[in-house]
Amino acid sequence: MKIKIGEKIYDIEISEEGGKVKIKVNEKEFIFGTPHQIIGGGSIARVSLPKRDFSKKEILAPIDGIISEVSVKEGDFIKKNQKVLTLSSMKMENEIVSELEGKVKEVLAKKDQKVKKDEVLIRLI
Repeated sequence: MKIKIGEKIYDIEISEEGGKVKIKVNEKEFIFGTPHQIIGGGSIARVSLPKRDFSKKEILAPIDGIISEVSVKEGDFIKKNQKVLTLSSMKMENEIVSELEGKVKEVLAKKDQKVKKDEVLIRLI
């Protein structure tokens, strides 16, 4: 599959072999062993995956940046994977999509606002 981030296109292949998952991104291969473990290039790096509490019904900033566009308002109903805002960081526009579904209770993010990673941007009912 191909994924476009900004203007750059990435070729991605995902496969499973011998109980391990292989992910190839632009010819660079990563092998995932046990949970939170990446094996590649003869070395092992432990990765701590964030645990999300979806019961709070909050959309958080995935990275530090500046809000360049807010696509929803209070009262809107959003679906899973719907774009809710755009966050600019390191000269890249990052579309933030909802991992949740529900009615927008509160939009805390404003255009041109600086936000920190894990800051609450939107609350749902």
